[in-house]
Amino acid sequence: MEENQNNYTFKSLENNYKSKTSFSKSVLLPFMSGIVGACLVIGACLGVPSIKNQILDSGILGSETKQEPTTSNQVNATAVSLKEYSETGIGVASKVLPSIVGIEIEYDINSIFGRSSSSATGSGIIISEDGYILTNNHVVSTSTSSSSLYYEVSDAISVKVKLYNDDNVYDAKIIGTDDDTDLAVIKIEKTGLTPAELGNSDDVKVGEYAMAIGNPLGLATSATSGIISAVNREITTTDNEKYTVIQTDAAINSGNSGGALVNSEGKVIGINTLKLSGTGVEGIGFAIPINSTTDITKQLIEYSKVIRPYIGISGRGLTDDEITRYKLVEGVYVFEVEDFTAAQKAGIKVGDVITEIDGKKVTEVEEITNIKNEHKIGDTIKIKLYRNGEYKELDLTLEEEP
Repeated sequence: MEENQNNYTFKSLENNYKSKTSFSKSVLLPFMSGIVGACLVIGACLGVPSIKNQILDSGILGSETKQEPTTSNQVNATAVSLKEYSETGIGVASKVLPSIVGIEIEYDINSIFGRSSSSATGSGIIISEDGYILTNNHVVSTSTSSSSLYYEVSDAISVKVKLYNDDNVYDAKIIGTDDDTDLAVIKIEKTGLTPAELGNSDDVKVGEYAMAIGNPLGLATSATSGIISAVNREITTTDNEKYTVIQTDAAINSGNSGGALVNSEGKVIGINTLKLSGTGVEGIGFAIPINSTTDITKQLIEYSKVIRPYIGISGRGLTDDEITRYKLVEGVYVFEVEDFTAAQKAGIKVGDVITEIDGKKVTEVEEITNIKNEHKIGDTIKIKLYRNGEYKELDLTLEEEP
């Protein structure tokens, strides 16, 4: 049976061959000849090292360059040459450097040993052609932590600005400062400047390219690069100030404050502000997202301050032990109500526990502040509070912060 099957197969092929003799002569024979010729050429080329390397590098031979299709769970990583990375950095620095300034501030120090002066450095970002510069408030203003029982540091008595590729030093005027956001605007009398291009910090993603440009340690126009390490990072400073920031591993040092954190397009996505320091700490710096600065900047230029709505209370969150001991509820305990404020006019009293604002539960003062800052002066908010074992609801009309 096996022999018959083999004969049948052979005959079938034979008959098929006979019926297609003309096709073989006209098409198949030249085609096979071409393949043989190509093989001979490739074989000869492989004998020449330079040609062999070009063939192998191009991926004509070998399976190393074969790419399998990626799925939604796979990372499609594309190798980037160091030259391309370097060219990105060069392009970004060339674009941004003309928009970054160095700032030097002089202070008076009064101490038990007498009066002296001191200086500090910082950075700034040009935001207009006619000389407005955005920087950090702590660069140009002293805080309560700058003084102590033994000495007192004055506000800046001199602010100087150094431009990129300009040997001149320009006197600057402080236009406005805001301690809550750590932002300030200064101005020099010069036109024709190059304002920085602002990006969209809401689009920033972890892992993307970042460059920090500023005046670290007085070393003007310095650039460091890295990546975005985290977004919407909430931090608390040594002054107990809370900020929501962008985290980066691009080196940020003293003097970088007020400088720019930019993306691969050379657009400013943040204002370099803080860094972590200490034993075992490396590459943890923070920047204020640029989107959160735009309205503040406009107000600082127009009013020299930020006009915010105001409630007029002092309070704090309650612990579980306090809630149980004093038979209270979770919320913010009011221990002071300022006279002639929106809180007093609305009927809030010392001892009240604020539990909700506009239907949002609150347990800390910061939560009340955040909700308040979402509104404008003159807006009415609904406050739910607990008093003497009962819940009450009040309407409060926000007023301007004194």
